[in-house]
Amino acid sequence: MKFKNLSVKHLFGWITLGVFLIMSGIIIALFLITRQTAVLLTGGAMMTFTILFLFILTQEFGKRLLQFTDTLCQTLDYMIAGNEVPQCPKDSETQLDKIDHRLTRLYHIMQENRRLVDEERKELQTLVSDISHQVKTPVSNLKMATDTMLEKHMTETERIDFIHGIRSQTDKLDFLFQALVKTSRLETGVIQLDKKPSRLFDTVAQAMSGIVYEAEQKKIAVFVDCSEDFVVSHDSKWTSEAIFNLLDNAVKYTKTGGKITVSVILWEMYVEIKVTDTGKGISESNQAAIFQRFYREEEVHGQQGIGIGLYLAREIVTRQGGYIRVISEPGKGSEFSIMLPLW
Repeated sequence: MKFKNLSVKHLFGWITLGVFLIMSGIIIALFLITRQTAVLLTGGAMMTFTILFLFILTQEFGKRLLQFTDTLCQTLDYMIAGNEVPQCPKDSETQLDKIDHRLTRLYHIMQENRRLVDEERKELQTLVSDISHQVKTPVSNLKMATDTMLEKHMTETERIDFIHGIRSQTDKLDFLFQALVKTSRLETGVIQLDKKPSRLFDTVAQAMSGIVYEAEQKKIAVFVDCSEDFVVSHDSKWTSEAIFNLLDNAVKYTKTGGKITVSVILWEMYVEIKVTDTGKGISESNQAAIFQRFYREEEVHGQQGIGIGLYLAREIVTRQGGYIRVISEPGKGSEFSIMLPLW
């Protein structure tokens, strides 16, 4: 007989039968030795209570096992479907409840992993869609320009104009790819920011060097108020990149003859790098959205840019334990502040 194929009730039945036969044998043996009827009566009573106890134990254990198997099957069904959350088991120290509790924990872990995978998939789909949208226009312009140059006879002046247009679109694509590479390296941890004590003046100066020409072209006055003695623990290269992105936006959206001010203010726990401009300003409803990747307001689609600068700036600052805040009003300019911790 293969006991591993027996049900719990049948197994306990065989155990009860074995106990009955063993106790009967012992009682009969004692009676034959003592020849006393009291031995039979006492042994019979003990055997009756033992069998009754085994019966009650069998019933109770069977109920507990049935309850456990039902809960186990229910939990497994939830894990397979992944659309409902099973109720947490009662706090108990029995082995069955411990197993049930661990299965429930496993279920929640699997649900959380599934949620993270779904979020990553949605983010990837959004990213691919955004990149496709950003690449579509310059690629179409390049195709149109090259087709025109191949099919149409044109003067040297027209040809040079088309070449300049092609160069402009390739520069836009190059800027897009460079920005995506920087963002990807930051998000995936390929690049680790190296915070160390450095002069903020040098960091700000490096960022300023990237917008001097464009500011001069638009006759925008740029003022800097930064002590050369400010030394703060930060990643100079990437912080300069973040400041440049703020300055680049300020130059883009400030009209000719406007003004941009960069000031560094030392607070008790933070240092504030403030970029103020006299540009078009940002409505309050859009101030949170401007830090999203590829986000651009409807009214600025005519301006150059892909909408990744502020997102990248926020990533750089956040990874150094800081944050960016914005104060702006349409028609009255904008004030962006990078807040970096002093340690």
